[in-house]
Amino acid sequence: MTGAGTEMLTPAEAVERSGFSLDTLRYYERIGLLDAVQRDRTGRRLFSEHDLAWLGMLRCLRDTGMPIAGMLRFTELARAGDATVAERLAVLEEHDARVEAQIAHLRRQQGHIRRKIGHYRSVLTDQPREPAATAP
Repeated sequence: MTGAGTEMLTPAEAVERSGFSLDTLRYYERIGLLDAVQRDRTGRRLFSEHDLAWLGMLRCLRDTGMPIAGMLRFTELARAGDATVAERLAVLEEHDARVEAQIAHLRRQQGHIRRKIGHYRSVLTDQPREPAATAP
């Protein structure tokens, strides 16, 4: 669907392209994470490429664990324009540090899992003749 030279997407297309459910898109619009979405003459939502690009940013923030409150703060700052670039940078740098800490934590946990995998592989390979005490 097109309008004024700009491709407009149906809700189903927006769901497919954004990876968000329609309920999430409605929720994001209701709480202000997504600007008021255009509607056709029957009231059905129409999503612009700009909407989809913004949803891509929200997807990134959500997938990396930013709480809704942080996403709302970032959204407010973005809407406020160029005067908030330094604040947006600070929000993203703080979030990046949290993501980095979470990645480090996950890597440590992954190391534990891999050690346990190695243990179980060696148990299967060695197959002792007598049952040995087993650890979880």
